Amino acid sequence: MEKSLKKILVGITGASGSVYAYCFLKELKELDIPSEVIITKAGEYVLKKELGFSLGNLKNLCLKVYTEEEFYAPPASGSSNYSAMVVIPCSMGTVGAIASGISRNLLQRAADVMLKEKKPLVLVVRETPLNVIHLKNLLTCAEAGATVFPASPAFYQKPKNLEELINFFVQRLSFFLGLRDNLSNHWQP
Repeated sequence: MEKSLKKILVGITGASGSVYAYCFLKELKELDIPSEVIITKAGEYVLKKELGFSLGNLKNLCLKVYTEEEFYAPPASGSSNYSAMVVIPCSMGTVGAIASGISRNLLQRAADVMLKEKKPLVLVVRETPLNVIHLKNLLTCAEAGATVFPASPAFYQKPKNLEELINFFVQRLSFFLGLRDNLSNHWQP
């Protein structure tokens, strides 16, 4: 599928690591990939706490921002035209809801739609340590078709700062989704 035909749905939960979501949205904009965002109340809180950002900062990077209460928004329907959904960062509460098929908010419903429509759903989890419940829920999500893509940065490219570390992770994610043709600092033995 050509890049111009893709539209990515980005979910932002209350897990720590909102900088990953921000940098991923910047990456999509730079790649000229249209995106829409669903953000939970906890996601808004963490975005403000960690980055000092409001929803206005996100609106400059995507086509539309939905809140979790907007149950009748396009992401709630199987007829929506998203190529993939990335939940970044993805809380364990969200993982549990997805694993259980619970759709108490728009983000959870959109993830359920992606699974039922057999479209890519990527969960960028950011939690440690993981307990048995987390692991079982992650396995259930993976068995249902989701990709568990931990926010686990690589160090082999010898990043000089946190921004380089995060940007490489985001580029890896884009490469995984087929949105980027190559990685500038891929692994070389």
